[in-house]
Amino acid sequence: MTLRVYNTLTRSKEPFETVEPGRVGMYLCGPTVYKPSHIGHMVGPVIFDTIKKYLSYNGYDVCYVINITDIDDKLIKRAAEEGTEVSELAERMTRDYFENLETVGVDSVDHFPRATDHIDEMQAMIAGLIESGHAYSLEGDVYFEVSQDEDYGKLSGRSVDATLAGTRVEANQRKRHPADFALWKRSREGEPAWESPWGAGRPGWHIECSAMSIKLLGESLDIHGGGLDLLFPHHENELAQSESCTGKPFARYWLHNGLMQSGSEAGKVGGGHDRHGDADADLDANPDPDPDPKADEPELEAEQNQQVAGKLAGSQGAASVKDLFAVHHPETVRFFLLGTHYRSPIELSDQRIEETGRSLQGFYRLFETFQRITGESAYDLEVAASREASVVVDDEFGSFRDRFLESMDDDFNTGGAVGALFDLRTAINAFIDSRGLDDGESAVEESSVSSLVAAVTLLRELGGLLGVFRDPAQSESAGDGDGLVEDLMQVLIGLRAVAREQKNYELADAIRDRLAELGITFEDRNDQTLWRRE
Repeated sequence: MTLRVYNTLTRSKEPFETVEPGRVGMYLCGPTVYKPSHIGHMVGPVIFDTIKKYLSYNGYDVCYVINITDIDDKLIKRAAEEGTEVSELAERMTRDYFENLETVGVDSVDHFPRATDHIDEMQAMIAGLIESGHAYSLEGDVYFEVSQDEDYGKLSGRSVDATLAGTRVEANQRKRHPADFALWKRSREGEPAWESPWGAGRPGWHIECSAMSIKLLGESLDIHGGGLDLLFPHHENELAQSESCTGKPFARYWLHNGLMQSGSEAGKVGGGHDRHGDADADLDANPDPDPDPKADEPELEAEQNQQVAGKLAGSQGAASVKDLFAVHHPETVRFFLLGTHYRSPIELSDQRIEETGRSLQGFYRLFETFQRITGESAYDLEVAASREASVVVDDEFGSFRDRFLESMDDDFNTGGAVGALFDLRTAINAFIDSRGLDDGESAVEESSVSSLVAAVTLLRELGGLLGVFRDPAQSESAGDGDGLVEDLMQVLIGLRAVAREQKNYELADAIRDRLAELGITFEDRNDQTLWRRE
């Protein structure tokens, strides 16, 4: 199946064809680093990290860029509240962001450009827009003139007049049109400032992404990504100023991920770009719902621009993501984020993450079984780095690879790919049972073990494309516990064994059933009883 992606610009799925054959330039809007990262900050990076892994697996040379906004009204305000410098706050919060990306397995980003390192490029772009008649200076500020862009609104589907209906515009009567947005902003006294032809100031929000993406990826990108909340005005303004400056298409494909919402409530968790109410918020409006009518594609619903008071691990949904990792294993969090199609909303709750964690235990038990049978760790298997080099497996397992790849080829449908992984796991367990590979009572055929090795290798190969099963995950089973909990479990296992020897099956079953109510299960083997917490 040919890779097809849903393009917000055209509202349709299109064959994936890059600007330069074999190469992909991919840009994702990153955070404004004025506070610790929350779970919403991880959604886009995890999704597009997975997209890069899959594109690389298919032979593309991918350059993946996430920007860091390290100058902004929010930073200035928070630094003043903390009594620190803007640069110190930005550096501290950037480190926090990087640490959380590493924890959740986002390791494929090639560049993290900081806005303050690219002021010259931004000023050059602004000067070019003024020269071409698309922008004008006004008492130290510079604005993009939307009326000079004939197709302004083509990404969001909004006309200029429609954007103003029912919205709050920046309180500035000097502008030629209320929808004109800031490219350069005159600094107030005491604020960080850079000298420019228009006076001391700093860049507007939208120009930062245009300048940095063009600097690193060229005037025409292949993929521009971001949350649905950025569709308007940020991405619309990026597109307008970039194409007005270069005269070339800015991004071939616009990919927008759905937003995190708390429980079943509408609204995103932790806010988004946090621009509402500050001077960068030229238009305060929510994006339109995805107008694509196709029933087989997930519909993206506009989310309210507000925080949702959703309880998560004893705190609000906007809490530090480190708090989340303290409760849930990072691999569980990543698997949870990829469990639905990337364009669909993600319903966040402790219960749903815990369910994901329990489902992952089945994979970890399979890896334990594999090690018992082969004497080899599943994590030591050598997996293919490309689609062409994929491991050769028996026909009964190959169909699951086909399903996984078909899902990913269909607009990076990680939800479908995850389903294929679960079914592959079920098939491998059935294979082990049908061949008696784990009963320990008879010799097993070498060919059966070889087939098992190939199947588990495939499981790890495909899982690696989602960024999971790359390193051993801690599993609570016999031998893994320590201290008082492990000692108590061994006492209960011993009491149950004595009861069974004395044919007191009622007591043995009561011990088993009571522990099952607490989420603990036994696995009786020939030489030992294993326990684990589900």
